[in-house]
Amino acid sequence: MQPQNTYILAIESSCDDTACAILENDRVLSNFIANQKIHEKYGGVVPELASRAHQSNIVPVVHEALQQAKINKNQLSAIAFTKGPGLMGSLLVGTSFAKSLALSLNIPLLDVHHMHGHILAHFIEDGQEKPSFPFLALTISGGHTQIVQVNSPSDMKVLGTTQDDAVGEAFDKSGKILGLGYPAGPQVDKLAQKGNPKAFLFPVPKAPELNYSFSGFKTAVLYFLQRETKKDENFIEKNLEDICASIQYTLIKILFQKLEKAVQQTGIKQVAIGGGVSANSGIRAHLKSMESKGWKTFIPPFDYTTDNAAMIGIAGYFKYLENDFAGLEITSTPRIHM
Repeated sequence: MQPQNTYILAIESSCDDTACAILENDRVLSNFIANQKIHEKYGGVVPELASRAHQSNIVPVVHEALQQAKINKNQLSAIAFTKGPGLMGSLLVGTSFAKSLALSLNIPLLDVHHMHGHILAHFIEDGQEKPSFPFLALTISGGHTQIVQVNSPSDMKVLGTTQDDAVGEAFDKSGKILGLGYPAGPQVDKLAQKGNPKAFLFPVPKAPELNYSFSGFKTAVLYFLQRETKKDENFIEKNLEDICASIQYTLIKILFQKLEKAVQQTGIKQVAIGGGVSANSGIRAHLKSMESKGWKTFIPPFDYTTDNAAMIGIAGYFKYLENDFAGLEITSTPRIHM
């Protein structure tokens, strides 16, 4: 039986955003995020700077989340936090704070796998229809690309994963080669909407079974642009929207070739996406179009796509219902399997 008035404070600090959320059962009362702008001038996240910023941000972020939720810390039932994967220095800040707070309040501690959070974000109560078990999840972010069979909140099986780079990195690095600012992925998406997706052909890398590979794709984009700019130094400027549309079209093709294969192999036609790259308009539109093939699709609200603490809170809530608590001896794990 579901306990009433379970209040979970959740902390997410796996990369460069310091986030805290308060959930009442499966409903979000607050979801506060402090972004770190300092990394923009470096064109990517600098781990040392990220961990220092987390140390500065975490107390005010937690305070703000409690204020917005109108919850007193003594009302909290448990503390959830991201155990991994992620940047070790960043994870340590969130883990240490969560352990200290749980100890001081004498309440349970809930360790959450970051990617479980992205998948279980679909179960946050926000009026949207939720997938039923089992379903397939395509988790796509700057660090991950996986097809996961989700049998229950605690039973997930990875069917395929990237063998090298993630699709988010392919978007960002391709955009960086084009001279777009950091993060480049969302800018590629925006420009792609105005371009011709079939203007330029890029190769679809081969990977065994349901696995992915994106390193060769990035190299192909680099060589293509080097070749064309030798012929015309203004090639990128003249064709930027078409280049972005062609890059996005190919990356979507790579993702969905394997996802369609997973649906055929498992017979599971409920499909959800999650992770930062699930905010991409082209991916969302293509997933929706697959309903014509009998799929039932689930797309998370934008607030729960990029790294946020609400997703950690809902994953923690499921663990709380199962009394699956962590001990104070638990440590952060930068690399962790599903």
